Amino acid sequence: SSPATSVLAMKSAIVSPRGTELLPLPTFDHHYIWAVMRGHQAAVVDPGQAGPVLQCLQERGLELRAILLTHHHGDHVGGVMELLRATQATVYGPATENLPHCDVRLAEGDRVVLPELSLDMTVIDVPGHTAGHIAYYGHIDQGKPVLFCGDTLFMAGCGRLFEGTAEQMEQSLAKLCVLPEGTQVCCAHEYTLSNLRWALAVEPDNSAMHQAQKQARRQRESRLPTLPSSIGQELQINPFLRTRHPSVIQAASAWAGSPLLQSSVDIFAALRRWKNEFK
Repeated sequence: SSPATSVLAMKSAIVSPRGTELLPLPTFDHHYIWAVMRGHQAAVVDPGQAGPVLQCLQERGLELRAILLTHHHGDHVGGVMELLRATQATVYGPATENLPHCDVRLAEGDRVVLPELSLDMTVIDVPGHTAGHIAYYGHIDQGKPVLFCGDTLFMAGCGRLFEGTAEQMEQSLAKLCVLPEGTQVCCAHEYTLSNLRWALAVEPDNSAMHQAQKQARRQRESRLPTLPSSIGQELQINPFLRTRHPSVIQAASAWAGSPLLQSSVDIFAALRRWKNEFK
């Protein structure tokens, strides 16, 4: 691990008033493994690599109690087996996906309660990026609500539709939109600057997007994560959550070359194609 990684990890921890830490561990080029730490216990979300987790455990003298998985892609599950060889962690994951290992299979409405970490999460089914993708929503230390959403919702973006439909993904995002606006959005990739470039092509006059872009640039120049975002912020800056706004409807229609975008699903689908092709 490079010194820059350690600095990033140290500077970006979010500490609750009661002492539980929420920390994004950088891995690959732009991926975060989210770690929840309290006392000498830890849980991690979507460990695509074991190395950053093992380093964190060793440096802080932690025992890994749980691994939470959102979907089956390798950059989210690639470190699971190595972590299981080194720890006694329990693995939680989506009920219908093919995972390297899973002790507790989860579907919408199930709960993951880890008292030793003051972690209480409810599972939400969010198909679209993959067919069985899930998200975890709840509280750490009874503080601000937290959402671990994998590759469903990004800051100013959303995941590609590898296994699901535009309709599924729009419905999944709609479930997340209604969470409290203060919910911390802990997604898995540092795509913020590229997403905001595209978002500003959709809504060039959106002042919240311009402000978010300036802040994100400052954070990245300081080697800090731009995450977590919040549901309130995403409702202002994420075109995929703004499919009913006239400016977004107009922009999507213009890009598609057709005024026939009658439903929010049509608009969402056009936005997703636009984002796929955006350079």
